[in-house]
Amino acid sequence: MTDSGFSHQRHKPAADLPGARELVIACPPMRSNVNLSRIVRAAGCCGVTRMIVCGRPKIDRKIARDAVDQVEIEFRSSLPPVLKKLKEDGYQLVGLEQATNSQSLYEFPFVPRTVLVVGHERLGIEDGVLNLLDFVVEIPVYGKPLSYNAATATSIALYEYCRQCGSYK
Repeated sequence: MTDSGFSHQRHKPAADLPGARELVIACPPMRSNVNLSRIVRAAGCCGVTRMIVCGRPKIDRKIARDAVDQVEIEFRSSLPPVLKKLKEDGYQLVGLEQATNSQSLYEFPFVPRTVLVVGHERLGIEDGVLNLLDFVVEIPVYGKPLSYNAATATSIALYEYCRQCGSYK
């Protein structure tokens, strides 16, 4: 017990979600398996159950931890066909990228049924994918370097999505 009269519990159990989140994370081939593994871990923490990943990545279980068992990871050769299908299925496609006409992440109104498209660490989101997106959001940067690491940026965006969409779907 602390001086305030409260006892603290470390590693509380996960909060309940009444249903699976409708957020899908889509990643191009990533340069770093560490970044991808960190994205998987953040997805798991946020209750995301589906990721689409291109290339032949190896998810490091020591980094992703239990999220490897919670997040279904679909391996694809290319994002555009998958994104087109998800758009047909009623998903809003939102890219996380610094681009012309991008909106601040903190002013963007997420809808529950969203695909968050993450950019490659060095190359960002390729033009063919950018042209498929409904919206592009960016995280304001106030110093250098001029952008966040891909895994960090994804974690920030996931947090904002969860903040807006609540603890349901």
